[in-house]
Amino acid sequence: MESPFKADVLKGKVVLITGGGSGIGFEISTQFGRHGAAVAIMGRRRQAVDAAVAALRSEGIRAIGVEGDVRKQEDAARVVEETFKHFGKLDILVNGAAGNFLVSPEDLSPNGFRTVMDIDSVGTFTMCHEALKYLKKGGPGKGPSAGGIILNISATLHYTASWYQIHVSAAKAAVDSITRSLALEWGTDYGIRVNGIAPGPIGDTPGMRKLAPEEMQNKYSEFGPLYKLGERWDIAMAALYLASDAGKYVNGSTMVVDGGLWLSHPRYIAKEECSDASFLAQATCKHIFPSVSFLSSLKKIMEQAVKNLWAKHNFGRSEADYKPNLNRM
Repeated sequence: MESPFKADVLKGKVVLITGGGSGIGFEISTQFGRHGAAVAIMGRRRQAVDAAVAALRSEGIRAIGVEGDVRKQEDAARVVEETFKHFGKLDILVNGAAGNFLVSPEDLSPNGFRTVMDIDSVGTFTMCHEALKYLKKGGPGKGPSAGGIILNISATLHYTASWYQIHVSAAKAAVDSITRSLALEWGTDYGIRVNGIAPGPIGDTPGMRKLAPEEMQNKYSEFGPLYKLGERWDIAMAALYLASDAGKYVNGSTMVVDGGLWLSHPRYIAKEECSDASFLAQATCKHIFPSVSFLSSLKKIMEQAVKNLWAKHNFGRSEADYKPNLNRM
């Protein structure tokens, strides 16, 4: 699909993308490169990183790959430093590295829970922390008036609750909190815009293949509002928007790109049955109250009740005593 953005929308920018060698991360790497950015990819698997860089360079994109683990502060510092040394600056950091697997809470070890938190949450903060020096306004390679951009890849799992995803839900909730906090503090102090993207189920990605077999993926089309899985391209276009001047006034937001899936749930009644029930209810209301409203009817009923009480029990007051109160109704 053709991009709606100009080909030079990120011209002259340098982006570092963790997890940029595969899946959504690689699509972001590719689209940023096609739109003018120089790209640095960070990943744990050297072979995957090298293959991704080769693919980018085959399109004429300036790209490097650096092996590293976001859980290790020394790796984060080294990768950021190498990116700066190679390109002379750093404009955009995309935190896309993530870990995930299906597991019930009782079968998840604390170590497994911690591992996902370390990659997604602690890793996101660690990369931000080490990149601050180069992203803040007035930093190396930066002018005095404008800072860089951080994009954190999140999820919608924690908006409600998701089966077998307690570890990732907790991790992504923390990522969203990091996004808001840094948007406030670093936006104020350093001119850095910080936003997030929460993808829905995206087809043809390692994560989707690992978490949902093909038959399960097909079921998304049965209850998702847009009746289809998302594409990696959808997430990359959202990232382009937030990283470009088109999103220059967006800060502290996490953009949901899931076709409305997290809002949806199965209908509990068919639309035809709903229409029939609605017609019956309206007809019943017209039959009961053909000429007066419910409140008007209620007032008359209460007025008659008071008169009945007056007739039975004369409290030493005139009938006019109770009329002002009734008139307030």
